[in-house]
Order: sequence, then C-alpha cells, then structure tokens
Amino acid sequence: MARILVVDDEPTLVATLRFNLEREGFEVIDASDGGDAVDLVESHRPDLVLLDLMLPGMHGFEVCRTLRKRTSVPIVIVTARTDEVDRIVGLEVGADDYVTKPFSMVELIARVRALLRRSVAQGPQETEIISAGPLGVDLGKREAAIDGEPLYLNPKEFDLLVTLMQNRGRTLTRDQLLNKVWKYESQGSSRTVDVHIGRLRRKLEGRERPVRIVTLRGFGYRFEA
Repeated sequence: MARILVVDDEPTLVATLRFNLEREGFEVIDASDGGDAVDLVESHRPDLVLLDLMLPGMHGFEVCRTLRKRTSVPIVIVTARTDEVDRIVGLEVGADDYVTKPFSMVELIARVRALLRRSVAQGPQETEIISAGPLGVDLGKREAAIDGEPLYLNPKEFDLLVTLMQNRGRTLTRDQLLNKVWKYESQGSSRTVDVHIGRLRRKLEGRERPVRIVTLRGFGYRFEA
C-alpha cells in the first residue's frame, strides 16, 4: 500500500483527498504546515507528496526545495496558482508535476499512479547497470553515481538521464523526451524539458571527469561522456 502525504491547510480539501485516495487503496497522512510536512517525510517516509504552495510556517516552494535536498520522493504541487512562472519555479525547485485547482480527482489519481509506477518500476530491461565515462546508473535500484559519489535525482531526473544515456550520441528533440519520459502526466510543455535538463546539468557539472548534455539550439539535447 503506497503512502501519500497530503500537505494543505484547507481541511475540506484534505478530507476530500483523503476520502478519494483511501478509496483507491492508498494510505494517507497529512500536514497543514510546511515545517511539519518536512518532519513527516523524514519520520514516515511517504511514497509521494501532494503539496500546496500557500502554507503557514514554510512556503510550499521552500518545502519542495528542502525535501529535494534530502529525498527523491515524488512531489506533486497542487495549488490554485496558475501562472506559468509559478509552474516553472515549482519544477526548478524539484517538483515532478504541477496540478492547478480546481482539478479533476480522476486525473489527479491517474497522475499519482503514473508517478508511483515510474518511481518503483521494475522489469527485465531495468535490472542492468549502464555506464558512460565516470557515470554509472543502476536501473534496478534506480541509483546513479559519478566516480562513486551518489547523485540525488528525483524520479523524472533519473528517467531523463537514463533516456539520454540510452541514446548516447544521438540528439533527441524536446517532443521525443516528453513522450519517452513524461508520457501521460506531461502537459506537453517543452519548457518542462528545459527546466529538468537545467537541474540535471547542475548535478552533473563541476566534476573532475565531466559528463555533458549538449544543447542543439532549436532542436534538442544530446548526451556525451
């Protein structure tokens, strides 16, 4: 049973989410304060976090940024803030998805299931280790490291890195990456790819033996090592 942490200070919405998620077989815990949410993630190890932005104590963006430094748990921002800049900032600080209120409960649960599937995916094709230069990726454990130093990647960053590595030397368009990495839960924005590439680059760069993601302006990205 997957455990979902709902972080929101609206009791009615929390109760609605709890009812629908528990009906689908999930275990639900909740927090109404940003600081409490961070503590609950550390103490209860949820499998996914549904995170509002406008929270007492600690803003949702800061909660997301803090969690991403400590864990790769999938994070879905669920908020009434619809501006594109908020969506981009949410992705920049580590969210895996961004859903605006009001939302379809059926769609939200589908997105939750999709993220959970991707974060624990196992299969014959994922029991191997792939490497490129100093970078090694264990597909079964969903772990990556450079020269033995772990890389703390969220699920989308991990899937993006694997897709690029599996197509080493080949340039992939943004649409191809959206289709391969985001599938159902993508809202079709090429900016989403750019944001995740930027985050991935920051985690790969500055090493003694560099790993590069090359940009072909106006086309896409290519992995080199």
